[in-house]
Amino acid sequence: MKAIFKYNVLAKLPESLQPLGRLAYNMWFSWHHDIADLFKGLDSELWEASQHNPVYMLGSVSQQRLEELAEDGDFLSRMDRAHQELERYLSVKPSWGDDTQDLSGFCVACFSAEFGVAQCLPIYSGGLGILAGDHLKSASDLNFPAVGVGLFYYEGYFQQYMNADGWQQEAYPAHDVSAMPLTLMKDEHGRPVVVDVDIRGQLVKIQIWRVMVGRVPLFLLDTNVQENPPEHRHITSRLYAGDWDMRVRQEIVLGIGGVRALRALGIEASVYHMNEGHSAFSALERIRILKDEQGLSFDAAREFVIATNAFTTHTPVPAGNDMFSPDLMRTYFEGLVHSFGIAFKVFLGFGRQEPMNESEPFSMTVLALRLSAHANGVSRLHAGISRKMWHGIWPKNPVEDIPIYAITNGVHIPSWISKDMAELLDRYPGPSWVEDPDSDNVWKQVAQIPDSELWQIHERQRERLVAFTRHRLHARLKTCGAPTRDLQVALQVLDPEILTIGFARRFAEYKRATLILQDEDRLMKLLTHAERPVQIIMAGKAHPQDASGKELIRRMIHFANREEVRHRFVFLHNYNIRVAQMMLQGCDIWLNTPRRPLEACGTSGMKAIPNGVLNLSVLDGWWDEAYDQSYGWAIGRGETYQDFELQDEVESRDIYNLLEREIIPLFYDRGPDKLPLGWLEKMKAAMCHLCPNFNSHRMVQDYTNRFYLSASRRYSELSREEMKGAKEIAVWRQKVMTNWDQIRIHRVHVHDGTPLPVSGRLRVDTDVFLHELEPKDVDVELYFGPLGFEDEFKERLTEQMQAVDSDGNGNHHFEGEIPCSQAGKYGFTIRIMPSHEKMETPYTTGLVVWANDDVMVRE
Repeated sequence: MKAIFKYNVLAKLPESLQPLGRLAYNMWFSWHHDIADLFKGLDSELWEASQHNPVYMLGSVSQQRLEELAEDGDFLSRMDRAHQELERYLSVKPSWGDDTQDLSGFCVACFSAEFGVAQCLPIYSGGLGILAGDHLKSASDLNFPAVGVGLFYYEGYFQQYMNADGWQQEAYPAHDVSAMPLTLMKDEHGRPVVVDVDIRGQLVKIQIWRVMVGRVPLFLLDTNVQENPPEHRHITSRLYAGDWDMRVRQEIVLGIGGVRALRALGIEASVYHMNEGHSAFSALERIRILKDEQGLSFDAAREFVIATNAFTTHTPVPAGNDMFSPDLMRTYFEGLVHSFGIAFKVFLGFGRQEPMNESEPFSMTVLALRLSAHANGVSRLHAGISRKMWHGIWPKNPVEDIPIYAITNGVHIPSWISKDMAELLDRYPGPSWVEDPDSDNVWKQVAQIPDSELWQIHERQRERLVAFTRHRLHARLKTCGAPTRDLQVALQVLDPEILTIGFARRFAEYKRATLILQDEDRLMKLLTHAERPVQIIMAGKAHPQDASGKELIRRMIHFANREEVRHRFVFLHNYNIRVAQMMLQGCDIWLNTPRRPLEACGTSGMKAIPNGVLNLSVLDGWWDEAYDQSYGWAIGRGETYQDFELQDEVESRDIYNLLEREIIPLFYDRGPDKLPLGWLEKMKAAMCHLCPNFNSHRMVQDYTNRFYLSASRRYSELSREEMKGAKEIAVWRQKVMTNWDQIRIHRVHVHDGTPLPVSGRLRVDTDVFLHELEPKDVDVELYFGPLGFEDEFKERLTEQMQAVDSDGNGNHHFEGEIPCSQAGKYGFTIRIMPSHEKMETPYTTGLVVWANDDVMVRE
């Protein structure tokens, strides 16, 4: 029997408690402990059961309790103070840029398939979503003009539970939208704002929810609309679920639907940032709009979109890059491509490294790279790996020149730091650690914190983690109907005073969660040592279709259930933001064991640092550029292996050796005051050196300075006078493409003999045939640097050459100089590319001409 009418019954907030509603519907509470404590004070047990959801709290607390709080002077004063702080925060006007930059209309639209903002909004699976959430939070704190665009999954990512054998099972409970911090977007007549997309000839309606992340709105698209048939209502039901057909539908809704949603809401972004390739179809929709509504040619529209797009790739693992078959793409996009006026084979080429290779599938990452002037990896190492992975898009350029740059991830420290540690920092560095978290000078003051106070806070965090783990384990066993003995054991696991190691992440094979179990006998000795024991807490989920990842979890649970170690080794089920926060705040060591170089960044270790937790990690992702022995430990020395079994054997031994010889002795080496002075020294060094560099404020500023401002300026330039700029550059690009094959470097002459003195300059001239192009259409550059053993460039620098003469028949004479700043073996060549001034980046054309050795004139 089904209800014929649905309605909600809510407790009525007394007048004096009205500010609670304002506080509940802004995710600001997720990084402000005082607001979270305010809602926890309504009912602490309900707060935990609600997944820290203030909207659910307001709808579930009894009317009697609300009436009591309305008369509680202390509660009211704390509520009013928090409300005033939020209003003050929201009222500050943006102050981006300086007087020399016209930033009117500057706005960045951040697209992502998942956003991890808070535990009560479970539309994230792991690091990608958490990073996207931290990005919005820092944008809010910086008062940066941004909006987020994602999908609202009404069943979210799966809830994890285990069968009797330890095999992961998945449950997908539907969320009650009315009890979530979401607002349905409506027009001036009170009707929901709805856009639609074409799915195989049928219009699918999309409604839009708004989540306020401080000052930044996050818009979530939802196809669970009554007018849609069931198969379309389910498009946004689950994150990363279903087959490839469902995945392409979700990405049409995210990319195409996301652009249409922003337009329907009256939001005009000047920069589009695609977080991973899931939203790459947004570029196609933007091209369509410019072509159909602005009258631009396909080429002109494409130039405009390229210049104003930024793309971040997050994984060097092939499975992390969505690829669709040509037949599937034809099913969904043949009509759109026809309207573009281009052949379908040409369209498929935008998603292939080798455009003419008909057997190559259509890659969303390749599409995003081809249609973005700005692209980056999420650590220095990952950027280098990405340049190698996607070299086929720019085959005429050396790998080192592939335009994928490094902007290392960061974390939003206020979201991950414990309340106790935050209060300690408030007392010593002062509140500037929140306002200016990327300041070296601020974090240097951590050294002033008395060792006794820092250690007391750290021990309190470990005690809280042990209590949390016991409670969570007991609750799960009780739900499963476990015997009384097991319930009693659950309340006694772990010890709040011993060295605690944490490991929590996705259980993908390359992350090697079971590397610590490589030698179980050796590990058991560490866990059960009579004087200096170790305990380990692990958590994480495997993708529902990843049987190998599930097997890793099963093996871990079997080990955890062994009688000898069950009090020292615990696996926490159903990993989420809350579990992550407790572990990152309460562990002593954060373990990370990816198979180098497959960890793009790995931000969980960054979140550990401000809590005083030290890293023990393979030199991969961020740790490769962050590691220093003064504040952490490295597994291996950055080696890569062809033999994975050998690698696992070698690196697992390294873990045991480090624990036995360095980490455990340092932790238990106590002075007369029972403080581990050497350990505390490392804790302070890590906080001082790593917090100012690996935080999301620095990350957002890097994106702004390197990508956003430049792309926004191009938006203004190209859209002037009814898109005159975009039309001009399309004509210019066609001219360049038509003439490029005619370019020749005829002669290269070096004026000075060698060797050259330091501080000298090497003068070079060259004769170049440009056919119908002019010198202003190209960049003729001296490409030089120190040489390695086989005369390959170890580093590359460029110097622009200047045109000094022309014969009027396409022949031009260029001259330039190479500075000689250091002694050593150097070399140069000459490179010609389309003009950088005319394009956001010349690499999007794929055009380059290199000088050959036979054009050198040797005297």
